[in-house]
Amino acid sequence: MPFALFKDRALISVSGPDAEHFLQNILTTDLDTLAVDAAKPGALLSPQGKILFDFLISRSGENAFRLDCRADIADDFLRRLMLYKLRAKAEIARQDQVLVTVAWGDDSSASQSDSTVLADARFREVAVSRSYGGASVGGDPAAWQALRIANGIAESGSDYQLGDAFPHDVLLDETGGVGFKKGCYVGQEVVSRMQHRGTARRRVLIVSADHALPAPGSELTVAGRPVGTLGSSAGTAGLAIARIDRVKAALDAGQPVLAGDVTVSLAIPSWAKFSFPREAIGAEDA
Repeated sequence: MPFALFKDRALISVSGPDAEHFLQNILTTDLDTLAVDAAKPGALLSPQGKILFDFLISRSGENAFRLDCRADIADDFLRRLMLYKLRAKAEIARQDQVLVTVAWGDDSSASQSDSTVLADARFREVAVSRSYGGASVGGDPAAWQALRIANGIAESGSDYQLGDAFPHDVLLDETGGVGFKKGCYVGQEVVSRMQHRGTARRRVLIVSADHALPAPGSELTVAGRPVGTLGSSAGTAGLAIARIDRVKAALDAGQPVLAGDVTVSLAIPSWAKFSFPREAIGAEDA
């Protein structure tokens, strides 16, 4: 059973009588649909709808939640949560030195001595689990990278910068990271308008090439014009966030898409519900 270990993650615990109500009112994730054995993606947005912090959220007990996020953003995330807490009866704390184990395959029980095993709800075509506090050693982070790329799962830092992406850009609307039937949350108006009007144009696409891809952050271009940005890569495969209308225009015109000077193919993740627009939008539309 393949697995990978991560020491660059942190857990923020939120607990207390008002914990669920407090989080439900500020995060994109609909906690009403969060099962006890699952970790769902989510984000805390700016009022303009951009992702400020991304995470996986799970239940850790009655009126208690854990937010699994990058360790380097955890302090800022905690401070932002404290700003929103006001008089809510909730305790917020960071847990350091947490070992996160991710396992996948038909028998993805993440750790033999783990305290909690949760299904990673972002993955639709392979069973992936996360555990916290296990004592596993070893692991294969390169295999995890390849799995994440093959399934079109983007993460901040590797594939996009916080403050620069909407939830639709990174497929949170497709992976259960946005609750469109819940009440208001920070940035909700912008995200709901994008959903109902169908105006999401930047999307995560899977990149493939015959040669090794250039460094993350390289532009994807068509005839010298940028159409997206390359994120994570593993040899000749990678992820990109790209304008699907401009990619569609290139496909229709038979123009190659380049990552640096490497010709690439772009595909929508097989599980995703969105598609390339039937007609490419004009170049003057931004």
